[in-house]
Amino acid sequence: MNYSYGNLTSVGATNMIVLAICNSTSVVVCLLASTMVLVFRLYRKVVYRLALYQVLSSLALAFVSVFQIIFINYHKNTGAYDRACSAIAWLTLYAEWMKLLFTMWVTFHLFCFAVLLKNLKKLEALYITTSLFAPAMVASVPLITHSYGLSPDGSLCYIYVARDDAFIERFALWDAPALVLLFMASTAMVVMVIKLAQRAYWRSSYEPISGDDQFQKALKHLLPLAAFPILFFIFIIPVVIFHIYVAKSSTSKAQKISTFVFYSLWTMNSGVTLIVHISVARCLARKKQEIQVAMPPANRLPKRQRISVNSSLASSACREWYAMRINPIQYKRRTT
Repeated sequence: MNYSYGNLTSVGATNMIVLAICNSTSVVVCLLASTMVLVFRLYRKVVYRLALYQVLSSLALAFVSVFQIIFINYHKNTGAYDRACSAIAWLTLYAEWMKLLFTMWVTFHLFCFAVLLKNLKKLEALYITTSLFAPAMVASVPLITHSYGLSPDGSLCYIYVARDDAFIERFALWDAPALVLLFMASTAMVVMVIKLAQRAYWRSSYEPISGDDQFQKALKHLLPLAAFPILFFIFIIPVVIFHIYVAKSSTSKAQKISTFVFYSLWTMNSGVTLIVHISVARCLARKKQEIQVAMPPANRLPKRQRISVNSSLASSACREWYAMRINPIQYKRRTT
C-alpha cells in the first residue's frame, strides 16, 4: 500500500497543468532533435550518438512528466489511481537517473579524450548498459519500501510519504548522488579546460597534438559535447532545490510554479543544445562549401592532396634543374 495525501488544491492543479504544458514542449523539442540526427544520418558518428542518448533520456523524462496530468482527478478515486501513481513515480525516477548517468558518461568520455588522450568509443556499449539497467535498481527501492505517492498539494506523483524518513530517502536516492556527480563533473570540466589551454599555449615535444590533424579534427567534434554536462548541471541545481522544497513541504504549503518551469527546462536543454549544434555545424559546412566553389580549380583539392601535388611538382623541378647543372649537354639532348 502506498502513502498518499489529501485533496488536490487549486495551486496544485495549476502546477500540474504547467508541468504538463512545459514538458509537452520538451517532448516536441527532443523529438525534433532526434529527427534531425536521423534525417541527416549523424548517428554514424559516436559524438552524435552520445548526444542522441542524452536527448532520448530527456525525451523519456518529459514524456513521463506529461502523464502526471492524469492525476488531476486522483482525489476522486484514490484506489484506482494508486498503482498508476506508483508506476509514473517509478518511471520518473528511472528517467532522471538515466539522464544523470548518460551525462556522467559524456563527461567521462570528454575527460579521457581531452586530458588522457584516449578515445574510449569502444565503451559505448558500457555507457548504454549501465545507463539503462542501473536506474531500474535505484527506482525499485521506493517501490519495495512503498514510498511512492502523491505530493502534499496533489501536483506530482513521486517519493512522498507520511513518515519522518521521507526526506532522508528522497535525498539519498537522488539529491545526494546528483550533488556528488555535480562536484566530480565540475572538477573534470575545470581540469579539461586547463589542460586544453596548456596544450594550446605551451606545446611540448612529447605531446604530438599540434601536428596531429586527426586528433584536432576529432577534438573539434567532441568539444560541443561539453555543452551537455554544463547545461545539465546548471539546471540541476534548481531541480534539486525543487525536490527538497517539495519533500519538506506540508499540506498547507504549496509548491511554486517556477520550480516546475525549471524542472521542464532541465528536460528541454539537451534537445535545444543538439538542435543548435546541428544547425550551426550545417551552416558552417555550407559556407565552407560555397567558399571552395568560389576558389580556383587548383585550390579545390583537399589540403593534403594540395601539399602532395605541390611537393611532387617541386621535386620534379629540382631534379630537372640539378640534371641541367650537372650535365647540360645530356640534358639538352634529352629535351630536344
